[in-house]
Amino acid sequence: MSWQRVRPALGWLGARTWPLISPARPIVDMSYSHHFVDFQGSSIPTFMKKLVVTQLSPDFRKAVTLMPKVAVPVPGDGELLIRNRYVGINASDINFSSGRYDASVKPPFDIGFEGIGEVVALGLSASKNFTVGQPVAYVKSGSFAEYIVVPADIAIPVPLVNPEFLTLLISGTTAYISLKEFGYLSEGKKVLVTAAAGGTGQFAVQLAKNAKCYVVGTCSSEEKAGFLKSIGCDLPINYKSENVASVMKKKIPEGVDVVYESIGGEMFDLSVNCLATKGHLIIIGFISGYQTSSGMLPVKAGALPAMLLRKSASVHGFFLTHYMSKYKEALIALVKLYQSGKLVCEVDHGEQSQEGKFIGLESIFRAVDYMYTGKNIGKIVVELPHLVNSKL
Repeated sequence: MSWQRVRPALGWLGARTWPLISPARPIVDMSYSHHFVDFQGSSIPTFMKKLVVTQLSPDFRKAVTLMPKVAVPVPGDGELLIRNRYVGINASDINFSSGRYDASVKPPFDIGFEGIGEVVALGLSASKNFTVGQPVAYVKSGSFAEYIVVPADIAIPVPLVNPEFLTLLISGTTAYISLKEFGYLSEGKKVLVTAAAGGTGQFAVQLAKNAKCYVVGTCSSEEKAGFLKSIGCDLPINYKSENVASVMKKKIPEGVDVVYESIGGEMFDLSVNCLATKGHLIIIGFISGYQTSSGMLPVKAGALPAMLLRKSASVHGFFLTHYMSKYKEALIALVKLYQSGKLVCEVDHGEQSQEGKFIGLESIFRAVDYMYTGKNIGKIVVELPHLVNSKL
């Protein structure tokens, strides 16, 4: 795999207005039955496809149904209708499909957390800041659909529809905010990142390196180890061929100051054991347990208080939705790093998967399966192509 980088400038959230793709004026009269015209002159269809959770289960294929014909939503005042071009896959998609985030919500409900595409119609007040044809990204439930209505105040203008931007929306901001809040990074500190070549791990590695830390990253293949080296990881450890505990004891006997942990189970236990005195472990996930009926795997929790007390160490849980007050600042900082070439946003389109690149809503099922094989390098993204002058 080639590690070629594309770093277009990104403008949004108060940055200058970017050149619009089309001079077409927005359509603001939403009072009629919708079969309006988009900025490229092709008809927006009356119906679309989308994924819907129809029963609660950690088995994504069992929980989620592809709906082949649902009405394209109509944007109200202050809203945008976005034609999705790329959507991001997250490990927590199956937590959402199993109903673990909100027990009060019952099927059917929409799924998918993030997307990027073009504005194809908008409500009156939204036309003050957006135009038909403008590329935008967003974080909102229900992104696994060909079209989605998004409030204009949460839409993020971007200069072009580039899937690399999706990597920052959830994966990048999770790493940035959690490390800033609980990592206390500074020059010379030692940082361990588990699942380091994954969607969010890649950012934890790079942010720690930008803070001049020594970074260890666990991964599951030599190809991933090569990628980690390419983004500055000092010590990639392939746990398929190396004993992580032995390598850590040999290379860093005093332990690490910070752990960015997303695997859970045995890796969590190992990470606690690797903590140095006054070390900090940040839990941003526990993917090894997500597919289980309970959503978790056992850990040696009985010994945890003694381990932390002995080291004056700490464990912090981090859930992005609890830190949305920090979100804008984090995304601005990440975009600046990306613009300056100091941040790689690796995207995995699924080219290395058995059936090839992830294209179309149907391939989201494959993309989720692919994530849980642990083979992805970077953020998994699914392309939703739309042909001009066609009704999808």
